Amino acid sequence: MKYPCLSKFVTGILILLSTSTLFSQTVPNPPPGIPVPAEIRSALEKETSELKEVIVELQTIHRDDPDKLDLINDVTIYYNAVHYALVHDQFYSDKKDDDFAIAFRQLQTGRTRAAALRKGNAPWTRQTGLIVRGYVSKIDSSVQPYGLIIPESFDFDSSMPARLDIWYHGRGNTLSELKFIDQRETDAGKLITDQAIVLHPYGRYCNANKFAGEVDTFEAIDHVKNHYNIDPDRISVRGFSMGGAATWHMATHHAGLWSAAAPGAGFAESAIYAKVMQKDPKPTWYELKLHSFYDATKYAANLAQCPTIAYSGSIDPQKQAADIMAEYLLKEGMELKHIIGEGMGHKFDDVSLEIINSTVDEWASKPKNKYPSKIDFVTYTLRYNKMDWLTVDALEEHWTEARVRAEILDSNTISIGTKNLTALTLELPLKNPKFKPGNRVTIKIDNSSLSVSSKRQPISLIRKNNSWQLAPDTASPSLNKRHDLQGPIDDAFMESFIFVLPSGDESNAALSEWVDSEAADAQLQWWRQFRGEPIVKKDTEITEADIQNNHLILWGDPSSNAVIKRIRQSLPISWDGARFSLHDKEYSTDQHLPVLIYPNPLNPNRYIVLNSSFTFSEFSGGTNSLQIPKLPDWAVVDLSVPRNIRHPLGVVVAGFFDEGWQFKPR
Repeated sequence: MKYPCLSKFVTGILILLSTSTLFSQTVPNPPPGIPVPAEIRSALEKETSELKEVIVELQTIHRDDPDKLDLINDVTIYYNAVHYALVHDQFYSDKKDDDFAIAFRQLQTGRTRAAALRKGNAPWTRQTGLIVRGYVSKIDSSVQPYGLIIPESFDFDSSMPARLDIWYHGRGNTLSELKFIDQRETDAGKLITDQAIVLHPYGRYCNANKFAGEVDTFEAIDHVKNHYNIDPDRISVRGFSMGGAATWHMATHHAGLWSAAAPGAGFAESAIYAKVMQKDPKPTWYELKLHSFYDATKYAANLAQCPTIAYSGSIDPQKQAADIMAEYLLKEGMELKHIIGEGMGHKFDDVSLEIINSTVDEWASKPKNKYPSKIDFVTYTLRYNKMDWLTVDALEEHWTEARVRAEILDSNTISIGTKNLTALTLELPLKNPKFKPGNRVTIKIDNSSLSVSSKRQPISLIRKNNSWQLAPDTASPSLNKRHDLQGPIDDAFMESFIFVLPSGDESNAALSEWVDSEAADAQLQWWRQFRGEPIVKKDTEITEADIQNNHLILWGDPSSNAVIKRIRQSLPISWDGARFSLHDKEYSTDQHLPVLIYPNPLNPNRYIVLNSSFTFSEFSGGTNSLQIPKLPDWAVVDLSVPRNIRHPLGVVVAGFFDEGWQFKPR
């Protein structure tokens, strides 16, 4: 089990203070906490150290038992909560029942759980009410907490799977693990039902459940399914404020997964909500394109597959979210069910909450139809490519609207219309009562008609020369954008990744200083914004297993980083001592640096990223709506221009690769 290395973060902060004006320009997020009295710090450090020893002992005893190791994570979350607060200065209250009292209480809970595990017991796994549990994330091996509310009437031994409702929390810049766990043990929140288990994701802090925060939802769901009998066809998503924004995102981008959605307030897109065109600096052309990554408005058509009820206070400025979604839904021929609390600001009123709860109860009590007769799906990226029995495999062009409409016309005929697609896969909807598979199925797609055996499952189609045909059973390997390998740079941080630091010297002092500063800040900011410690290795330590199982985030250049040197001939960059060339232009290495994402030549199923972590700034103008990608697939950075945390101000040029990972014109 990994624990944060204090020296790494301290070193990073010292480097940043000595090389930039970063902290004079920006208030850190999360903000600094209050001073910890010496006697309290000493007592907390002693107790956390003791709990860590117990955790290590339990891990050693049960190192060959995955189930027991999993349960130890339910202890580790308490150690982490207090340890992180001590190391990163994140105690915020010294009032009655203050953060210090909460810390001592959580350490006691950790000790109690550890003592039970010593005896082979885990009573909290069959406890009703408010429970906090933890899992190990695939992204960075961090242990992430989540909250549950188990109904008092829940039957742990029943064969009947339970409904699961997900509630996304609102914005809280001081919502450390300590605070989150305390809330999840003491406050049931607005969603109280005896008809479902309620899951409260931490979402890796305060990012509106985007990027690693989005992945947290699915990892938490999987962990809950491993421990409780959950019906995968009765899962709903809900939230308020920032949690409402998270709900809009999850409902529109993953509409095929949910039996209901109920967003309250929040935001549904970035540009209008944050008034970006009224401020300086104006977003670049590629930033505006990248709004298509998370803007729920652009994915509104997908709500045809997810019943949705929205809430707004009538005088809440965040009513804008539901209003603009209503506009976009009308364009799709749908009317948003929108409950408005008259005279209410940024909160629920009791009458509206009762209406919403009863509506969600009605919708979510029924299993979701995974085989509907009609599918209307829109996407802008292969990151989001599946709706029920249809999967989009390739686009003509990313960040341009792609649509597919599919309908079962009769017992053995499916009609499909597409826009901006070149490949898709069907899993025949055999469980749809309208569909009666015989020997052959007719697929009418755009201007093509195909006859396919109903025994062929799944059915993959490709478009060539403006005509659709069956995809070959064995396709030759090709370098194309595909699901989970489509960019932009930020996409690499939604799967397991390793920061690969150079062991040699860069080609010049300016480059060396930039790489040292930026790589140190990247590690610090990953902790601050996504609450995990990135896995960090030297280039000489990278193994074949690392290459096969991780995206590699490579810092430096071929002269300093052995992995970059190893793959340099297969990258779309040419290095020549003091210069490099990218997209038919040359740049001097004493002032410029290439930044990009690209399939790893050593393993084309994974990315390499050069000289970048996630690309948005830590607080992005004071709104989570701007925590979105700021760089596309590639860029050239001017090393002489001061940075603005993750998003360098000195971007000389930037752009996207085409669908074959080749440079393309703007």
